[in-house]
Amino acid sequence: MPDSAPLRDTVATRMKEAMKGGEKTRVGALRLIMAALKEREIEARGAGKIVSRADELALLTKMVKSRQESATIYAEAGRKELAEQENAEIAVIGEFLPKQMDEAAVIAAAKAAVASTGATSIKDMGKVVNALKAAHAGEMDFAKASAIVKGLLTG
Repeated sequence: MPDSAPLRDTVATRMKEAMKGGEKTRVGALRLIMAALKEREIEARGAGKIVSRADELALLTKMVKSRQESATIYAEAGRKELAEQENAEIAVIGEFLPKQMDEAAVIAAAKAAVASTGATSIKDMGKVVNALKAAHAGEMDFAKASAIVKGLLTG
């Protein structure tokens, strides 16, 4: 996904392609993305702000996380078809997210953030996590990153 093109334009182009190809599941997932992006833009406009690329990536990450939780619940309840639909949507949303960092890269980024913020205790954890979010939006699971930061600051 090129950073120069607005995300909504990219999604709209891919949706047209999917419609021409008759890919119903993909079209549905792309429509969900478009609706979420429009809603975020309307909220931001009401507050007098502009939606940044980091905001868009955070929104997509949240959508993926929500669908992962739903897929797990459906699978545990024996609703295989619903779990498959959620996983298909995750795959489509994932196309617009940057590649996720592996654990070693997350640890390295956390160490760099601790050093750059001058964090010395658990009280500074918020500063470190905010620095990671600013530098690596959409590239890592911040729940896991928070646990790594906590380990670095306490141990």
